[in-house]
Amino acid sequence: MRVPNSVVLPVGTHVDWCQEEEVKEKRHNIMAKISAMLEERKSNLTHFINNLEGSEEPEFYIDQWERLKEMESCTLTILNLVAVNCTDHRDIKKLEAIILEHVKNEELFPEVVRVLPPVYRQVEAAIVDIAQSEEMADHGMMDLQYLLSKLSQCEHLANLGRELLQDVLRYLHRIGLVVWYEEIKHLESTVFLQPTFLITIFKLLVRYCLVHQLESIS
Repeated sequence: MRVPNSVVLPVGTHVDWCQEEEVKEKRHNIMAKISAMLEERKSNLTHFINNLEGSEEPEFYIDQWERLKEMESCTLTILNLVAVNCTDHRDIKKLEAIILEHVKNEELFPEVVRVLPPVYRQVEAAIVDIAQSEEMADHGMMDLQYLLSKLSQCEHLANLGRELLQDVLRYLHRIGLVVWYEEIKHLESTVFLQPTFLITIFKLLVRYCLVHQLESIS
């Protein structure tokens, strides 16, 4: 909701626990709730903006007003929910095909036709080699400056600068090859070359039965 021109694909899992009619009903209910949530958000933003503009001294709230106007301009495109059975490989392949179909849609993603500079592909290939090397730790975490020094050892990347590397990392973060939280102060100097490791950590910490398991500990 804070990213301009976002495209969201809702995915419903555990289809194998539901009857076919129940899946249709749940899909309809979820999409209705999303629509209601977006309408409520739009209404709330309009209300807050009007309150600031109607205040006795609106100049004192200019920063808040600008942030709210920026959020108001962030549009969301919600695609139809995809229901999958995660235990069925065919459903996973179906989801993959649907995602690729949407990503190739130039109306949804105008930048899909943008031609990247050759150095982007070169850095991407070098990072893949580093991530798959035997010396890479399983967690895939690497200091940004150390990553730059490793990449600079490649003959065709000897002149790679930190600023250009950061531009490439932003692109690789957007496409999901790496994870780089540059806006988080404590993580801005760390690049996660193995995003699947983070998924494993999240699965351990955030799961359906976690509260029950914690409560069962004496």
